[in-house]
Amino acid sequence: MYSFKNDYSEGAHPRILTTLIETNLEQEDGYGEDGYSQKAVELIKARLGRTDVDVHLLSGGTQTNLTAIAAFLRPHEAAIATASGHIFTHETGAIEATGHKVISVDTEDGKLNTEHLQGVLDYHTDEHMVKPKLVYISNSTEIGTIYKKPELKQLREFCDRNGLILFMDGARLGSALTSSENDLTLSELPGLVDAFYIGGTKNGALIGEALVICNDSLKTDFRFHIKQKGGLLAKGRVLGIQFLELFRDNLFFELANHANKMAELLKTELANANVKFLTDSPTNQIFPILPNEVISGLQNSYAFHVWEKVDKDYSAIRLVTSWATKEEQVAAFIEDYKKLAK
Repeated sequence: MYSFKNDYSEGAHPRILTTLIETNLEQEDGYGEDGYSQKAVELIKARLGRTDVDVHLLSGGTQTNLTAIAAFLRPHEAAIATASGHIFTHETGAIEATGHKVISVDTEDGKLNTEHLQGVLDYHTDEHMVKPKLVYISNSTEIGTIYKKPELKQLREFCDRNGLILFMDGARLGSALTSSENDLTLSELPGLVDAFYIGGTKNGALIGEALVICNDSLKTDFRFHIKQKGGLLAKGRVLGIQFLELFRDNLFFELANHANKMAELLKTELANANVKFLTDSPTNQIFPILPNEVISGLQNSYAFHVWEKVDKDYSAIRLVTSWATKEEQVAAFIEDYKKLAK
């Protein structure tokens, strides 16, 4: 059984494991104050070309989202997200559990635009309702689409005019930035959003996300928030070593690019077999629409999510490739699909 369910089924890139073993018996300070974490933070700042941002290493995406959003908002303030947004659909109400409502917006492409935001502001007009304050976006999105630079600029300008915080979930940021359709660089993000994070868990690390806070007004006492939410790891070196390895050269981007290439290979071969797709995704998540009987056959050899029912005979499935996906596994899936489709 080979899994295309997600991009974190495998452990970690061997180089990360090697460094963890080689440094295992060294004594280091805890809670992110070790030398490896400090070096990793400096490397990330250098990649961003910004020394004025704060970088915090946390263990996972849900923890990063709830810690950041709860810290950024006052008790009566709310976050805006797409209906497919991770904080709305897949985090067990983590944001709401911190006392902040998530206002959802239905979109076709998994992305928010200024019209969506204006509609929310027009509806929430007084103190009898929560106050929309934070705009939550994912790049890449939960359905594999990406934000282009003009789209982010429009969101930035709208948020500035309306006093909103723009926060980007970057669990799959590597996949977005190495997409063939991407027009953004990592170093441009601090000028476009108030805070974002660089996902390691889904891009070759064992665990870890690097939260980047760009807006000075959001930085105060943030380590207190991390500690209160259980995110300040005593063995912070585990996170630091991983991001040090990912960013001391281009490993982070090489791994993301590989995942995208494997997804593109799947997509191309399926399209050549006349398969249609639920979304036009240029990243490492694709959503082919297949006959239900073919899906049942594929599930004998492959693990994947059945995303949604299209009609009584067809459903869309989600196939996710990773930094470790082998081309021969992609070829095997395509071959098995062709046999079942006959």
